[in-house]
Amino acid sequence: MNQQASNNSVPLSVGADVSGIETLLNRNLPEVFGEGDPARRRRAIQELYAEDCVLYVPPGAFVGHDALDKFAGDLRATHPHYVYTPLGSPQVLHNSGRLAWTSGPKGETPAYTGVDFIIARDGKIAALYVYLDSPPT
Repeated sequence: MNQQASNNSVPLSVGADVSGIETLLNRNLPEVFGEGDPARRRRAIQELYAEDCVLYVPPGAFVGHDALDKFAGDLRATHPHYVYTPLGSPQVLHNSGRLAWTSGPKGETPAYTGVDFIIARDGKIAALYVYLDSPPT
């Protein structure tokens, strides 16, 4: 970035709904990916995600509420006793945010860790990118 651009730059996240993006990240883990009840999970997806949302995970990309719900439900069924635990607080930059987390049986050493990156649009998650640091076994 040139000197002139840096002198005229606006502070990071000016105009962004920082608390709203933090809330989306904090609710997503327990209410979507950690939720075993299909009706509660579906309700959370409708509240948190744009209808045309895209989930990017190592197995591929999934578009829309139905695809996200199926993926989250199938994942939950493979690890029904796992809990997601945030590592610190979400970080927000403009219309995006990230949150590191662990997953594993409650009170035990995490089985895997990862980071969620979201792009928000109109107060909802438009895209979620899930990076796994160590894949689940």
